[in-house]
Amino acid sequence: MSYKAEYIWIDGTEPTAKLRSKTKILADGAELPIWGFDGSSTNQAEGHASDRVLQPVFSCPDPIRGGANVLVLCEVLNIDMTPHESNTRALLRPVAEKFAGQEAIFGIEQEYTFFDGVRPLGFPVGGFPAAQGGYYCGVGSDEIFGREIVEKHLDHCLAAGLEISGINAEVMPGQWEFQVGPLGPLEVSDQLWIARWLLYRTAEDFNVSATLNPKPVKGDWNGAGAHTNFSTKAMREDYRAIISACEALGEGSKPLDHVKNYGAGIDERLTGLHETAPCNEFSYGVSDRGASVRIPWQVEKDGKGYIEDRRPNANVDPYVVTRLITDTCCTGLEKDGLV
Repeated sequence: MSYKAEYIWIDGTEPTAKLRSKTKILADGAELPIWGFDGSSTNQAEGHASDRVLQPVFSCPDPIRGGANVLVLCEVLNIDMTPHESNTRALLRPVAEKFAGQEAIFGIEQEYTFFDGVRPLGFPVGGFPAAQGGYYCGVGSDEIFGREIVEKHLDHCLAAGLEISGINAEVMPGQWEFQVGPLGPLEVSDQLWIARWLLYRTAEDFNVSATLNPKPVKGDWNGAGAHTNFSTKAMREDYRAIISACEALGEGSKPLDHVKNYGAGIDERLTGLHETAPCNEFSYGVSDRGASVRIPWQVEKDGKGYIEDRRPNANVDPYVVTRLITDTCCTGLEKDGLV
């Protein structure tokens, strides 16, 4: 008996990388081997030296094919087995290891938008629907578009064993969200990439596309983000650590360092409108969805918990955002003597 392994990797497309995948047939019981691909077709090599290496780093059941088949997330390596320059996971690994003692965990809220051809699902041909307001967590065929796809995607993620913690309809027609976590920085990032692949693959069966464009419709419509919830052991025990993490994120050049790596097109989304803070300002506040970083009201009440960085775009690389937040906040907690 043989089984199918769908090898998935992140390509070198700029400014926003794409997912690629291909199938390998393996003998029953065989280990997942390293594999290769044509990097000249994925913006990761030139034709005269095109071979690149796929190194499996995470696998899970394939809920679409079923049976013993698996999905295999890979890092991209050069042929000398060093990380390829597009391999952002390799940059996260040492940071995650350095601060492992602080027990950082993340929950990422992935927003996305379905498109039917060139228009968002639910938008009438040649026009616009009613203004946003009733669509968020709505119900009914006049306000909700794509639920069948969303439910199938959720089922696929759960069957794959991913730590999906919820779904909801978002503010614009055809716009949805799923949440991954809480998990460590590497784990949440790996699972988010697999969940994204499953989203695209599931929508494909419905002749619909899913996009992580941070501003899919210009004008008075909410953008799409990847709000990133973060805590360490100290933050889960002491409110002083919550404030320390917020202050660290706002110190010196850190706000700009983060925002410029939080996804292409971020200036179109972080305008100070539509539940965002301006991209060139940093702020934090309790229960404030217009702040860069929100402290949930329950966290203030309990005197411990987590923070939500509301700035990352829907198209952010989770390996990058978890690396930046872990490094900045954990270093700040060390500096303040809270670990």
